[in-house]
Amino acid sequence: MLTTACVALSSLTFVAGYALARTPDRTLGCRGEAPECRRKDEATYTALHLAALAAPALRMGLHRDSARKAVRHLRTLLGTHAVAITSTDAALAWDGPCTDDVLTYARTALAAGRAQVFPGDPHGAVVVPLIVDGTVVGTLAAFDDEVSAALVRTVTEVARWVSGQLELADLDASRRRALEAELRALRAQISPHFVYNALTTIASFVRTNPKRARELLLDFADFSRYALRRAHDFTTLADELTCVDRYLLLERARFGDKLRFSMQVAPEVLPVPVPFLCLQPLVENAIKHGMRGRGGTGEVRVVVRDAGPEAHISVEDDGAGMDPECARRMLDDDPAREGSGIGLANVDLRLRQIYGDGYGLVVETALGAGTKVRLRVPKTQFTSL
Repeated sequence: MLTTACVALSSLTFVAGYALARTPDRTLGCRGEAPECRRKDEATYTALHLAALAAPALRMGLHRDSARKAVRHLRTLLGTHAVAITSTDAALAWDGPCTDDVLTYARTALAAGRAQVFPGDPHGAVVVPLIVDGTVVGTLAAFDDEVSAALVRTVTEVARWVSGQLELADLDASRRRALEAELRALRAQISPHFVYNALTTIASFVRTNPKRARELLLDFADFSRYALRRAHDFTTLADELTCVDRYLLLERARFGDKLRFSMQVAPEVLPVPVPFLCLQPLVENAIKHGMRGRGGTGEVRVVVRDAGPEAHISVEDDGAGMDPECARRMLDDDPAREGSGIGLANVDLRLRQIYGDGYGLVVETALGAGTKVRLRVPKTQFTSL
């Protein structure tokens, strides 16, 4: 991605120089300011501004809608008579009066794999392939009265920049697919031990307390419906906490008074968007470790605070704790290898992928001192990635 950004900057710098060369030599500056310096600044600003206008559409990928939105800005950037964008088999969009030969020109450039010049009357053409990850996906064609060497170089540089934006779009799409696949795998990782234990606990109440069994079965159904639903990448903190509440009710039925839990939640953060199934795994881990080393009893505390632009969440147990190095290895582990449900590494990885490395899990623990897992989530609305 850094290479793509460098290529983009280099291309736009050249295009700004080309625009400057085509700008009439007149005084654009204010009094006391060198006209030539002002012209350079104007050309650079114009090139960057037009690129910024075209970029959002190109980051959607190469198709008719994105091409239509970008082509007008690309024509203004190049300053040519007309500009067209094609795929490998169709003319997607054009701005200005383009010749009917645009697709023929495009096929020639695609076959050659490099820029092609076509003299014509009244307008010649420069057609350059668009390349994404080594694969030619289309062409950028510019038509003008005079096809100079400078125009060929400029169209080539703009095509490199367009290719860079399309490559970023491809990376974005790959990232979305990876996260969607991870979410599907995530739902499949709901601990089979928990499912077995919950159903066994419910069965134990069927004869002795049918009403209690019915309530627990409904809680289990609500939990399963949420955890296995066809969800987006994000849910609200309120929904995530409801899932945790159902999970805790089922575990409390299993452990009875041996398990104590409490929730302290600032109501103003309930609408905050959070990654799907980011809290329940932490509570499951707290119960798993919290019930050890305290004579088979334990307490789990969930605290959610409003921290200005962020929501701060902690899940704490008073169990046996662990060596901090062991906790570090748990976070560094491959999420796919964690055998008992959705592990800490899975949640940590997803948080870092979505928000950045500064938003991973923080684990505070020591032998005999319990464990506290903290996370932060921005209040900014995120959508599926």
